[in-house]
Amino acid sequence: MPGTAVIGLQWGDEAKGKVVDLLTAQHDIVVRYQGGANAGHTVVMNGQKYKLSLIPSGIFRPNVQCVIAGGVVCSPAALLNEIDTLIKQGIAVGQNLLISDRAHVIFPWHKIEDALFDNLAGGEAIGTTMRGIGPCYQDKYGRSLAVRLGDLFKPDFKNKIQTIAGAKNRLFNGLIGEADNSHMLPGIDTDIDAEAVYREYQGYAERLEKYVADTSAYLLDAVDAGRRILFEGAQGSLLDIDHGTFPYVTSSNSSAAGVCAGAGVPPHFIKKYVGIIKAYTTRVGGGPFPTELANDTGQKLRDRGNEYGTVTKRPRRCGWFDAVAARYTARLGGIDVLSVMLLDVLSTFDELKICTSYKLDGRLITSFPSHVDDLRQVEPIYETLPGWQEDITEVRTFSNLPVSAQNYIQRISTLVGSPVEIVSVGPGREQTILCQP
Repeated sequence: MPGTAVIGLQWGDEAKGKVVDLLTAQHDIVVRYQGGANAGHTVVMNGQKYKLSLIPSGIFRPNVQCVIAGGVVCSPAALLNEIDTLIKQGIAVGQNLLISDRAHVIFPWHKIEDALFDNLAGGEAIGTTMRGIGPCYQDKYGRSLAVRLGDLFKPDFKNKIQTIAGAKNRLFNGLIGEADNSHMLPGIDTDIDAEAVYREYQGYAERLEKYVADTSAYLLDAVDAGRRILFEGAQGSLLDIDHGTFPYVTSSNSSAAGVCAGAGVPPHFIKKYVGIIKAYTTRVGGGPFPTELANDTGQKLRDRGNEYGTVTKRPRRCGWFDAVAARYTARLGGIDVLSVMLLDVLSTFDELKICTSYKLDGRLITSFPSHVDDLRQVEPIYETLPGWQEDITEVRTFSNLPVSAQNYIQRISTLVGSPVEIVSVGPGREQTILCQP
């Protein structure tokens, strides 16, 4: 059976967790393949809200194997806290979770670097969650100071920690001065105690050992056996390190480009790409946002959509649906079908706007600019559609939606260039409309 990938097409927070939870029923394995604990997926079942950062959303389905693959960077403390929380909520976490021994590990020095370099950068903040994800990826590609999860179980782990801690201490002292660093990083101790770090991570290793495996071998065997695999993306395509709004992006390939590299499966195995979009647009952190509404309309979207970060609680910036951006990421990802999320948030708006093109330097363009300086300068060109006043949270068939809502969905489909397969009209599993693509 071919694999399926769920890809966010905006700046993240598209409600991918709900779609993964729904599609898991049709799959045997769910794989998280990139990012770290900066991602936040929310699943609502029977009125209970569950929040995930590292564990795949498939954890809520019995008999489904969840895999955290080698492309993920792992905070052991965050992962164990997530496991403990799920168990307290009555969710089984045991043999149904595998974690790659190739996954790179986040250490205290990574969080220090996050704070330090954000402070030194100046100008508009990138918007990091300060969880050490970016610096961990830096070390991964730098190689010399990197630690993978499998290293925690090797005899030379303590020596590795001592070497890295010494190098990091010299780095921090050189950057902020040995005499006084308190004004640079208030409340953060930049003097790494290698022995303390070693003991802490030895404790994590003891608890995580039963989950750790060669997931690349496991997934390749699953591919050969024809098992049904669902690949769960984190963040969104516009945050992709190579193809997003650089430098205001995440530190991994969060578009469809990252699936095979992060999971370790052959490209031809994935036959279906599901693109997830909100019925409007949001983003967190710095960077240009052409359709942003810094007014009462934007606040109304924020309040109705509860647009506050799952992980950080930061208020999200809100705006009208940007079809230029969504078409770009849909083409980039080879998207086969769309899932339009949070349509219910748009109820009670008298009229709705969709950005269909940009004006840049006096000319109309329909392509997404590759440089943020150009994206900052664009003027969004809108098409206005009538809204609807009805509550649609109980609607379960497309034909029973208000005609204005049907037209809005169909217009998005036309502009993005992919058919709509799923429409979400509320956070619950049951608040879902399945369309014919």
